[in-house]
Amino acid sequence: MENKNFSFELIKECPHTGARAGILHTPHGDIETPIFMPVGTQATVKGLRPDDLHDMEAQIILSNTYHLFLRPGHEIVKKAGGLHKFMNWNKPILTDSGGFQVFSLADMRKVSDEGVEFKSHLNGEKIFITPEKAIEIENALGADIIMAFDQCTDAKEDGGASYAEALEARRKTKLWLERCVKAHNNPNQMLFPIVQGNIYKDIRAMCVEDCLPYAKCGIAIGGLSVGEEKSIMYDILDFLNPILPHDQPRYLMGVGSPDCLVEGYARGIDMMDCVLPTRIARNGTAFTRKGKIAIKNATYKEDFSPIEEECDCYACKNFSRAYIRHLINTNEMLGAELLSIHNLRFLLKFAKDCRNAILNDNFKEFHDEFMASYKIKNRF
Repeated sequence: MENKNFSFELIKECPHTGARAGILHTPHGDIETPIFMPVGTQATVKGLRPDDLHDMEAQIILSNTYHLFLRPGHEIVKKAGGLHKFMNWNKPILTDSGGFQVFSLADMRKVSDEGVEFKSHLNGEKIFITPEKAIEIENALGADIIMAFDQCTDAKEDGGASYAEALEARRKTKLWLERCVKAHNNPNQMLFPIVQGNIYKDIRAMCVEDCLPYAKCGIAIGGLSVGEEKSIMYDILDFLNPILPHDQPRYLMGVGSPDCLVEGYARGIDMMDCVLPTRIARNGTAFTRKGKIAIKNATYKEDFSPIEEECDCYACKNFSRAYIRHLINTNEMLGAELLSIHNLRFLLKFAKDCRNAILNDNFKEFHDEFMASYKIKNRF
């Protein structure tokens, strides 16, 4: 069924890579792609105010269905007027289905065709979530973009999912997707199906075929950055690029280091998210164009320069590496806040730079220059 509240304009493509620039129109505003999306797991991006996110030009943020279902409960959020009013954020919001969180509770869950039974990580209470329940929760939360309930599998080379296990997860994901679609009837929300399939290309292709009938204005790619080498993820994205819907945004779930952003965009990805920028900030680490730096290290004790000279974030315009190091090493909250502001602004600005490079026909050069100077790790 056509949904006039959502549409996607593909404006330009890089002739040398798969990079795309577009605009995703939603009820709470337009999203210029490619984009990075900050994660606000518990209806807040840790340590930051909505004003901070507006200042750094965040266009859309994520929240987590599983965690909000447990606390404060989706009914309370619904009574508050939905997530937008509850957290005072007037731009688009995306919620995942909770499938990945259930996947991460490997020792506390039982998966069947009907759904997933698991124990709450908070108090051990037994909870059963079906695809219909996941949609009920997401409808109550009221995000603009919602995810179908899916089964993610472990892709680590040592002890990861077998071919048979990935094939079975594909069957359940298809079954659950069909039930999610039947349960979902809110025209103010766009449901994204999720392509699973682990590292097996033929299963990935099957999953794309499963999703195509239900991909109306967006499709997600799940089950990557879960332990495999980055080169394997890029190989999977290269494989998927030509078989994904060309006229819809592609969302790569849970990926967010600078190198992965530019490599993902180069393979036709339009949207990415990750908790990484705020998580490493709390550990005293910052993104720069040359790679990550550990501000908490003694090297920066008397370094009175900003985190990065070219950065326009609040932290870099007002404070030095030495000061932020002092805050981190004395466990002052402001240290993590300033590094979170820097890391998120860095990725948002970087995504915008990638977009401008696509629009200006020099994305390939931009990509190559960045990757030549950025120090990377091969694993996540």
